[in-house]
Amino acid sequence: MFGIVRPCTHRLSEGLRTEWMAHLCGLCLALRADHGQFARIVTNYDGLIVSVLTEAQTGAMPAGRRTAGPCPLRAMRTAPVAMGEGARLAAAVSLVLASAKVRDHVADRDGLLARRPVAAAARRVAAGWDRAGARTGAALGFDTALLVDAVDRQTGIETLAGPGTPLLTVTEPTETATAAAFAHTAVLAGKPQNAAPLAEAGRLFGRLAHLLDAVEDREADAASDAWNPLTVTGTSLTEARRLCDDALHGVRLALREVEFTDGQLVHVLLAHELRRSVDRAFGTSSCSHQGLEVPEGSFGPPPGNPYGPTPGGPAAPPPPRPPRDRRGLIAGCLVWAGLACTCQMCCGSYEDPWSRERREAPCQDCGDCCEACNCCGQCGEGCCCCGDSCGCDC
Repeated sequence: MFGIVRPCTHRLSEGLRTEWMAHLCGLCLALRADHGQFARIVTNYDGLIVSVLTEAQTGAMPAGRRTAGPCPLRAMRTAPVAMGEGARLAAAVSLVLASAKVRDHVADRDGLLARRPVAAAARRVAAGWDRAGARTGAALGFDTALLVDAVDRQTGIETLAGPGTPLLTVTEPTETATAAAFAHTAVLAGKPQNAAPLAEAGRLFGRLAHLLDAVEDREADAASDAWNPLTVTGTSLTEARRLCDDALHGVRLALREVEFTDGQLVHVLLAHELRRSVDRAFGTSSCSHQGLEVPEGSFGPPPGNPYGPTPGGPAAPPPPRPPRDRRGLIAGCLVWAGLACTCQMCCGSYEDPWSRERREAPCQDCGDCCEACNCCGQCGEGCCCCGDSCGCDC
């Protein structure tokens, strides 16, 4: 799982959490349906934004949801998942971008990819993903050659870059690719008037994705002598942060021009969570769930035996405890592996893999949280962001 927009479930209301998971699972299942089981490995947090944007412009419809069967990554529970053209476009984009990521690691000779046989196999996988993405894209009227061309130009730009090269010259291919993907959601939704502002939002989102990846990898790249745009161009973290803040502001302004039927989840992801991603990359965020202390007895029954005799009344025996539907050892281990892979055991609530009891996970990396925050859909109507004073600028 890769991507820069990774919302903490504590910050999403129950409805928004369900919607976000529907798009995430919808992307995963669209990859499986069109490209086979192995393709699900490219499921990522940013790709689902394409699906979210498509549905936000058309509005959620019953035909756009189906109930998926139990999955280890959902603690063996069923769930509504998004389906349709938005999810398929997200799958096509995810395949091409994952292919680019693989080729980038091959070019940098990262880890096992420094070995020629492994690198050759990785290139074949990446080429297969390019072809698969192109097939799905063509069925949706989207030319993924735009993405492939941008990826190919990236290598040449990085080769020529050096001290003094404008950082935005290096991020341009990523910006072009994400702009094309965002703009095509307007075509799928039948709202061509949204294409231009969505292209602008996508361009700036691509810039952020490239910059944040560079910031997060800066120290590791320096230690391994790998290529990093900040180091090569001599760009300071202060300048990188300024560019990120400008891009955040630009995304919000562009989204104001888009006609959404229901833009609530888009607003949360691209206005609030995107800003938290920047804070997280630059080490300026903290989670308000850490160190919370709840006074004893604030919730639940008071201390003592809740089933004991009450003053002036007859003694009442305690009700029988409901039987626990425990999982076996192997089934529990499979569920545990799924929870660990999707980070549900690190952030959010989850069902114990064996006892099925509800557990609350420590939220380690989710920024300033607020329980079940229900943000406004349109900024002009004012924001109720749980004290997150975004003003009308969001």
